[in-house]
Amino acid sequence: MFIAASALVAITLNEPEGAALAAELDAATDPITTPLAIYEAVLAVARKRQGGPQAARADIQFLLTEARIRCVPIVPEDGDAALEAFGRYGKGQGHPAQLNLGDCFAYAVARRYRVPLLFTGDDFSRTDVNAGSA
Repeated sequence: MFIAASALVAITLNEPEGAALAAELDAATDPITTPLAIYEAVLAVARKRQGGPQAARADIQFLLTEARIRCVPIVPEDGDAALEAFGRYGKGQGHPAQLNLGDCFAYAVARRYRVPLLFTGDDFSRTDVNAGSA
């Protein structure tokens, strides 16, 4: 299962959907994420807590370690797949998903690994990516 930045944030900040996401994550075998998703999550946690990125990074790292989330690299083919995702589902492309840069890369990596995507919101549910049940 690919763990998107939005899920990392929701679990870390104990947002309303965080418990359901955490349960889904706990049941996942070999959960993965990318440095880009971690970067996005750290910035979001820092912004929402109005603190610096160091504390937010420690909180995200704690979750990554405890949940055994493996950080996988972004490879050149992911860039092409992310561009394709943007053309189909990106902001300003006329599709209701309105994926941003990080979303497009999450989509691409989840497709490459052929795993469901764990996320919050309804953006990914408007695409053809396999979603986690949370």
